[in-house]
Amino acid sequence: MFMGVPGENAVGVFSANEYLTRINLMKAYDFPNYATSPIRAKHVITVGGGNVAMDSARCALRTGAKSTVVYRRAREQMPARDEEIHHAEEEGVVFHLLHNPTRIVTDDDNRMVGMEVIRMELGEPDDSGRRRPVPLEGSEYFIEADCCVVSIGNSPNPLIPQTSPDLDTTRWGTIVADENTMLTSKPGVFAGGDVVSGAATVISAMGQAKIAAEHIHKYVMGIPLKEEEPEGTEQPAETAG
Repeated sequence: MFMGVPGENAVGVFSANEYLTRINLMKAYDFPNYATSPIRAKHVITVGGGNVAMDSARCALRTGAKSTVVYRRAREQMPARDEEIHHAEEEGVVFHLLHNPTRIVTDDDNRMVGMEVIRMELGEPDDSGRRRPVPLEGSEYFIEADCCVVSIGNSPNPLIPQTSPDLDTTRWGTIVADENTMLTSKPGVFAGGDVVSGAATVISAMGQAKIAAEHIHKYVMGIPLKEEEPEGTEQPAETAG
């Protein structure tokens, strides 16, 4: 997911997934042996307060950049684990809490040169139960930076219900699947991970993948996915007293 602010398509703006892929799998950490962008960044601003945001912010430090986290809520509302936040602070990440980006500032070549942010205050609780951040009018200011990593979550591909209308989805766009088999509403199609459960852990996705693999095997081999109970095994109805 991205922020939907002006300038977000500038050179130097990355999703956390892309940024971490470049840093690790594309070996941006080993510059100049691997000249992978964005290793040359001088100041990286990570937007978000989760564990992936902490990963990005700490990786930015290790590539030699100044690293700042901008998060629109207070510290106690950050979804990242306490130890992740503590380690980021200990390593040198600067936190701008109760701040929210309003636009990415660019030069004539559409390269990021900074970010405009606005200060926030906590209002009434929202649907998540957390106090909703409310912008303080007139409190905008500029932070000079040449790289932004957006780490505010993921959402299912919006093309799913359009390309597969016979695939049942929830109002959040996630795929409806049987938790015991991971079978969807479309015969022969199984699903698992975040696209079913919403944002969760890799461990959870791996567990669902194992369930799906077992039942995919049964499906292609013509084995019933659920064992039918033999006749006469119905459970007796409970009686009062």
